[in-house]
Amino acid sequence: MKKITNRAISVLLLAILVIVGMLGYVLRYVDHGKDWALTFSRANSGSTGALIDRSGVVLASFSATENRFAEDEKTRIANYHVTGDFWDRTGSGLLTSYWKDLQGFSLLTGTTLAKDTVLKLNVDAGLNTKAYSALDGRKGAVLVVNYKTGELLSMVSSPSVDPADPDYLPQEGAYINRCLSASFVPGSVFKLITAAAAIENIPNIDERSYYCYGYTTIAGVDIICSGCHYSQTFEQALSNSCNVAFAKIAISLGQDTLASYVRQFGFLDPHELDGIPTAAGNFPLEFIGDPELGWAGIGQSTDMICPYSLLRFVSAVANDGILVEPKLINDGEEPVRSRYLETNTAQRLQKMMNYNVVNHYEGEYRFPGLKLCAKTGTAELGDGTSHAWFTGFLLDDAHPYAFVVFVEQGGGGLTVAGSLANTVLQYAIRNT
Repeated sequence: MKKITNRAISVLLLAILVIVGMLGYVLRYVDHGKDWALTFSRANSGSTGALIDRSGVVLASFSATENRFAEDEKTRIANYHVTGDFWDRTGSGLLTSYWKDLQGFSLLTGTTLAKDTVLKLNVDAGLNTKAYSALDGRKGAVLVVNYKTGELLSMVSSPSVDPADPDYLPQEGAYINRCLSASFVPGSVFKLITAAAAIENIPNIDERSYYCYGYTTIAGVDIICSGCHYSQTFEQALSNSCNVAFAKIAISLGQDTLASYVRQFGFLDPHELDGIPTAAGNFPLEFIGDPELGWAGIGQSTDMICPYSLLRFVSAVANDGILVEPKLINDGEEPVRSRYLETNTAQRLQKMMNYNVVNHYEGEYRFPGLKLCAKTGTAELGDGTSHAWFTGFLLDDAHPYAFVVFVEQGGGGLTVAGSLANTVLQYAIRNT
């Protein structure tokens, strides 16, 4: 009798193990069945599909027999970091990120099915082509978003690749999407973050004056400025991009407070653009002392910023503190909206950034017809070169565009990145 009982228990345990194993298999099958079905070929399995821009321009398409890209070479190259390719050469392209979603699959049979899918995008292929042309072979990135709707109108990274030309020899770093997948020394565009923290934490900031005669010495370390600005207000200090003033402001805030704002605004974290991961940034979080904090407050030290994170920041500033998360894909769903910074802080930054353009950047000459609010950045790299940045937005109800322009080792922020931004924005307001 005891043997029969033991055998019954053994059979019951075996049955439980089989049931648990089958349940585990079914769950894995539901989650990964499409992966298994597509394991043996990167070619599609009978499905057809296309990626089209906001105007219906076909950027990439596939069928059972062939994979294709845009007919125009310039369009292919300019939009490569949006589309990616069919061979996973760049991790940020939509063909890689959404390949499985573009394929049909039956859970019942475990096989792929013929499916016709069109993925409509918010980007404008012509705007991307214009931006890539304006970069003129230089390494860099251009991002433009409608900060009211979240539609990402432009995402361009240079150098790029022609995915349709098997003999194309890409430059070093061409497969890196500089908009999403890398972080760079920000230079003076970081002063916008320091300014936001100062507005909220330094009493009567607009009544204070900051004296600059070309440098200041903090604990025996010189903080060098680009010029002698003498007595200046907070607003004038941002317009002058005064290192002396903003180093002092950073020290007044303290490292913990400034770091909390960098974290609050998401500059230390990776984000996602329609499921595509972005790079994290950096700011010194361990104690560094006042001289290094001064440098960190002006965007030097160990500061690093991803262009996409900066786009989120200026979009929220433009939209009175509400961030509408950018969307690359036009899926018909409402974008995510959240309170990013206080309304009063955002509106104060708007006025200061417009003051920059009108009073310091020769706005009527350099940016004719644009209702522009902006900040330059010239990030020194310690080897005699500098990154050129220009970021901001249009306070224009008909064209509510926020942008980031970055030229790697490009030189001056205003003369290089600012000129490029004007070219892109002038095209955008006429054509999108």
